[in-house]
Amino acid sequence: MPLVTRHGAEPPAHPVLVVALEGWIDAGFAAATAAATVLEQVTTERYATFDSDELVDLRSRRPRMRIDDGVRADVTWSEPQLLVGVDRLGAGIALLVGPEPDYRWRSFSAEVTALALEIGCRLVVGLGGFPTATPHTRPVRLASTASSETLARAVGFMPGSIDVPAGIADVVGLECSRVGIASVGLWARVPHYVAGMAFPPAALALVEGLVSISGLVVEVEELRESAEAGRHRVDELIAQSSEHLAMVRRLEDQFEEGDELEVPGADDLPSGDEIAAELERYLRGES
Repeated sequence: MPLVTRHGAEPPAHPVLVVALEGWIDAGFAAATAAATVLEQVTTERYATFDSDELVDLRSRRPRMRIDDGVRADVTWSEPQLLVGVDRLGAGIALLVGPEPDYRWRSFSAEVTALALEIGCRLVVGLGGFPTATPHTRPVRLASTASSETLARAVGFMPGSIDVPAGIADVVGLECSRVGIASVGLWARVPHYVAGMAFPPAALALVEGLVSISGLVVEVEELRESAEAGRHRVDELIAQSSEHLAMVRRLEDQFEEGDELEVPGADDLPSGDEIAAELERYLRGES
């Protein structure tokens, strides 16, 4: 059975390929929310789907079953898929969505690269988010993983060299760059204490970064309102604890100095997990 099934949709001219697969790493659900924002505004068709039996651990990411009055009706399989469409001004966009593969990354990346060449992609943009010691009261910064210094500098980057576990978006981006398609990963730097829950400001930063780097048109007013409301909810929680306020103040000082890698005095302050747990209880109305 082939790894890829094509569905006959007509691809737009010279689309931007946006890679937003579910899995590692999406702190604050930044990529998921950003992709949902784009999909709400673009009418898409399925160009290709990938065989979940070959790629996905279905015991850890089980299919969904619909049951009507005790009778099995249908099973919905979660599978990576390539969608194509145009923005409201007619610019082409392709979105690779669904679960990040558990297996056969090399084969998957090769197939995605072949599809990108087939539909004439002009740019590949990966979306994601990672937790870092940064305050929620400041704009979310992006970091890049790019195919060129020009793209890296256009977005911003973490200086120096570092070895990290790879996500599939960067593997796909690297393979695409090897065949001449420019690629860049946009990574939202998410406050570590809200990384386990939806943090719309991070999604807003990703969408704005995507618009800036690709020229696509995506409306963000609704997402901006969600971002403001999200920050306000975190403000209300932080204000209830002098320890939490102290940590945010230190993170703000650190942010102004351009350093997000360490939390000064972290041993004396509550952990991000503790703050996140309190925030979750607060949002459920249990505080």
